[in-house]
Amino acid sequence: MKTYSAKPAEVDKKWVVIDANGLVVGRLASLVALRLRGKHKPTYTPHVDCGDNVIIVNAAKVVLTGRKVERKVYHHHTGFIGGIKERTAKSILEGRFPERVVEKAVERMLPRGPLGRKQLGNLRVYPGAEHPHAAQNPEPVDIAAMNRKNTRSA
Repeated sequence: MKTYSAKPAEVDKKWVVIDANGLVVGRLASLVALRLRGKHKPTYTPHVDCGDNVIIVNAAKVVLTGRKVERKVYHHHTGFIGGIKERTAKSILEGRFPERVVEKAVERMLPRGPLGRKQLGNLRVYPGAEHPHAAQNPEPVDIAAMNRKNTRSA
């Protein structure tokens, strides 16, 4: 018996939509990363992009547990000497692009490299309830119902 290895042409990619309203960021990100990689499928192949296309709506309404809202710090470097900048999760969630908290959480759970970047391209995150992908007929996935810890009342 041979081990099955999926070819890129054989991969069946579905579209799923996830409502992030009231969901915990880390738990949401781990399940989204699992779907983007394709590990939920029996035909999972590590070196092929066999994951689904994931749409996350209401990303501005995600919840961080504990005191992470004030204490979690995101760093980036400007490229100049001494140019390290930092922002708290609260300032990002209240700012212009609150969906970046979810994007960064998912990005850091995917492998680094060409395949990880390709899989991250299958993720679309929107701060509100609207998304322009209705033509793809995405099926909803209820992450809140999977485990009682996945949701938290803000």
